[in-house]
Amino acid sequence: MNSAQPDDGHLALIGAGVMGETLLAGLLRAGWDVSSIVGADRRGFRRDELRERYGISMVSDREAARGAGTVLLVVKPQDVADVLPGIGEEMPPGTLVISLCAGVSTATLEAGLPLGTPVVRVMPNTPAQVAEGMAAVSGGSHAQTQHLARASEIMTAVGKAVTVPEKYQDAVTAISGSGPAYLFFVVEAMIDAGVMLGLPRDTATLLVNQTVFGSAKLLVESGEHPTVLRERVTSPAGTTAAALRQLEERSVKAAFMTALEAARDRSAAMGG
Repeated sequence: MNSAQPDDGHLALIGAGVMGETLLAGLLRAGWDVSSIVGADRRGFRRDELRERYGISMVSDREAARGAGTVLLVVKPQDVADVLPGIGEEMPPGTLVISLCAGVSTATLEAGLPLGTPVVRVMPNTPAQVAEGMAAVSGGSHAQTQHLARASEIMTAVGKAVTVPEKYQDAVTAISGSGPAYLFFVVEAMIDAGVMLGLPRDTATLLVNQTVFGSAKLLVESGEHPTVLRERVTSPAGTTAAALRQLEERSVKAAFMTALEAARDRSAAMGG
């Protein structure tokens, strides 16, 4: 058995939507034995799909939680209240519950589970689907270092993970949780601009997509500050300077900051 796998019971994956399947596929790629994971989903067709696709055992929520060492909760936030009582009755004492349910606090989760249950809250994002996700991990009142390490270990199967105090989770949601949408919005605008400038749409799409991909890779691998990289592209009185001046005059940076504040505030309101 791979050392990353639970040695105190199986991993119960509760919820087989897009993110649930993404995590399952990532864990299997990382070397987990499919027999060490038990899945659950209330939709019969999804249970059938994952059985056929991965050979995983798919059962009810309660059956999956029974005897589990770790429960990975990947259901819709509005379904959490219905799911917790059932799995709580089946989990052995000390079972770790890792929640990827957006906006649901560890306090809310702890209130619906047996007293003393260690809970870890995770905010993932959609690039996990291509093993390039960014997840923020926060522990509840009963979570210990080993619980945070287990959650991080699981999330690194689909990207990177960082541990933060739970008070930062709304900001994380605004930055990385919703972040892919902002970038897709910019990409969409750049492609439309390319078409407006006379390029065929498929050509504009290729140019923009690869530029964004290459720029992100350069940013990460170079370790340079984005300001330094931007200045290297910006020649005095050149084309880039002309474009950046327009963005500055339209307060694009300020608009981004205001937008992310709104996302943080909305996250806090939904969690409250």
